[in-house]
Amino acid sequence: MSDVSQDDKTMAMIGHLSGIVAGFIGPLVIWLINKDKADKAWLNGQAVESLNFQITIFIAYMVAGVLTFVLIGMLLIPVILLANLILCIMAGMKANEGVDYRYPFALRLIK
Repeated sequence: MSDVSQDDKTMAMIGHLSGIVAGFIGPLVIWLINKDKADKAWLNGQAVESLNFQITIFIAYMVAGVLTFVLIGMLLIPVILLANLILCIMAGMKANEGVDYRYPFALRLIK
């Protein structure tokens, strides 16, 4: 998208990458600040996409936490961590290029 400002690209990248360390808080803050601004539609779309993915990751961690009682969760937690790291980096790179990024698996809870 060539009509996206560099500031919006940077904020979208920050939103995606903040999911690695801050979970859903970073994308949530970016979305709440910009959700009512019509000129920030692309940024809002990326923030919502990141937020939905981080909510999905949170749910996966909760399920893995429960499954640790039968030892399966001990195997799932590193897989979830690695998937979150890789996909957030990929999304951040695409966002910095101004490309719409959709995570390959995410619950679309927020529209």
